[in-house]
Amino acid sequence: MKKITDYQNKNVLVLGAGKSGSNAAKTLVELGAKVTLNDAKPASELPELAELSDLGVDVIAGGHPQSIIDATFDLLVKNPGIPYDNPVVQSAIEHKTKIITEVELAFQITDAEIIAVTGSNGKTTTTTMITKILNEERPKGHAYVAGNIGVPATMVAAKATADDTIVMELSSFMLLGIETLRPHVAVLTNIFENHLDYHKTRENYVNAKMRITLNQTPDDYFVVNYDKQEWRDLSERSAAQVVPFASTSEIMTGAYEQNGKLYYNQEFIMNADDIKVPGKQNVENALAAIAVAKILGKSNLAISNVLETFTGVRHRSQFVLEANGRRYYNDSKATDIEATQMALEGFNRPIVLLAGGLDRGYTFERLVPQFKEHVKAAVVFGETAELMTDALKQAGVTNIKKVNDVKAAVPVAYSLSDDGDIILLSPANASWDQYPNFEVRGDEFINAVETLTNQKEVK
Repeated sequence: MKKITDYQNKNVLVLGAGKSGSNAAKTLVELGAKVTLNDAKPASELPELAELSDLGVDVIAGGHPQSIIDATFDLLVKNPGIPYDNPVVQSAIEHKTKIITEVELAFQITDAEIIAVTGSNGKTTTTTMITKILNEERPKGHAYVAGNIGVPATMVAAKATADDTIVMELSSFMLLGIETLRPHVAVLTNIFENHLDYHKTRENYVNAKMRITLNQTPDDYFVVNYDKQEWRDLSERSAAQVVPFASTSEIMTGAYEQNGKLYYNQEFIMNADDIKVPGKQNVENALAAIAVAKILGKSNLAISNVLETFTGVRHRSQFVLEANGRRYYNDSKATDIEATQMALEGFNRPIVLLAGGLDRGYTFERLVPQFKEHVKAAVVFGETAELMTDALKQAGVTNIKKVNDVKAAVPVAYSLSDDGDIILLSPANASWDQYPNFEVRGDEFINAVETLTNQKEVK
């Protein structure tokens, strides 16, 4: 960890506790800052606060008192999910206080090489694939995951050395709070329509994503999906060397699929069918990972060793178990239409689909072609149950049941299935109408499958 002096004796407010906020507070104390941490949750729900208080952090929990709003700070480190119309954030803006997110602080204190991954879908799987490949045949140092994948970036940055690599998964929320973060390789997996409740417009969302390449130079690399013209056009904003990847577009440079084979700059890497995790989306994720790996000098054997054995990330087209001829998959991370489209297209067996969730104001006609081709029956739940039913009926799916939640959906899905079918949780919606997050929703699915089958999840 670099002992920078930028924050020595500075008054810093960390807004939002949790893992990233708590680690940011600890890091800032170590850098000599006077730290205040504020969280809207009561202290009884934040067990990490006791340790922070012992370190000298001024902890204020249970709301945002006027004293915080009126106070002036040299820096605000904001939890990415806290919107900019939060009163404390608004006060900081009015006071012209610098606002960053924890990943920016991590970049400032590390000597490690940074690889950064963003996109609407595929971030976590791509981040994980890259990290595993970079750890193959590695003579010195280690590759670590960090960021939106659930590992605080400052915690990793504090232990990483110049021999190490930090592979950061970066959300649009995180990227709004960067100033100097400069990845040597940045990856844009794709951009669809997402998080408009936070960003207000698609243009704002796209601009937030593109901040991943904001500080890159011609010495760096921008790996970008070339399967849509919009994403190709976005690459022109980057000063870095653009390295494309594509699963459907015909390109001859970068990473691409051609006749079921994966290439990099016309060099054969491996067969697409040898990728362990199913689905077109995972071919795209693998191509992005291949591009990064080849930029950084990894061998084809290192790449294939990982991609032929990697079974997927929890809640992302995750194989749960097989029982009574049915295969159960947990794709709870499919919080938008595009993710569910990709999940459905990844299977060649009949699917009983579990779907529904938070109503974000859109309908599901775009799923009709996938429903028509892949879905034999469905179980719907949540605020969008009726909207999902309408789209399923348009696709000719008639065997549709409505239930209260995912737990109730699993036995109903089994009753609609036959030997050889896939039972797939791929909601196409956020979880917040019924669950704190998609992980809790996915865990409920896994638990219900284990109860139904009297078997344990495959790990």
